Amino acid sequence: MTLLPTIVFVIVIACWFVFAATFLLRKKPPSAADQKRDPRSIVGVALQALSYGVVWGFRRTSFTPMISAGKAVEILLSIVAVAVAVIAVWVVIAAVKTLGKEWSITARVVEGHKLATMGPYRVVRHPIYTGMLGMLVATGLALSYWPALLVAIVICFIGTVIRIRSEERLLREIFGSEFEVYSRSVPALVPGVY
Repeated sequence: MTLLPTIVFVIVIACWFVFAATFLLRKKPPSAADQKRDPRSIVGVALQALSYGVVWGFRRTSFTPMISAGKAVEILLSIVAVAVAVIAVWVVIAAVKTLGKEWSITARVVEGHKLATMGPYRVVRHPIYTGMLGMLVATGLALSYWPALLVAIVICFIGTVIRIRSEERLLREIFGSEFEVYSRSVPALVPGVY
């Protein structure tokens, strides 16, 4: 057993605590009344949760490297896992701060809703989902098997697409051409990919 996988695990777990605290301990702004809500987004939430269950459920034993391909690959995967976890948490914190009262687990538009286009929303339309995907990848690299990580990414992507479509349907109804212009110039989830 080497020390590196243990260090990576500890850092990724620390990022999970910060990730969770971002939602649980945030200063809650005055709640706003729903203008529209789409409960179908819950299916996407369930699939995203399932994807996390896959990477956590198929854990490697006692802090071992993901693949046995030499020390250089182990170090590279460790650096990637830590970097992705830290960046994911930073993106989520910035996105939640930008959204304020408009953040919600389910797809909704509140009274007085403003289209978020600042901060991380300049880079991707759904930075919280980008951060969630990043935490999934970092967790998989830190403690899961690569086949489980690949399955989890597919499940998470399907759930995320469901949520994106649900949310964007509402945003198109409310913001019309303003949202269309924004969606044509900013990718949904990962720059250069989707």
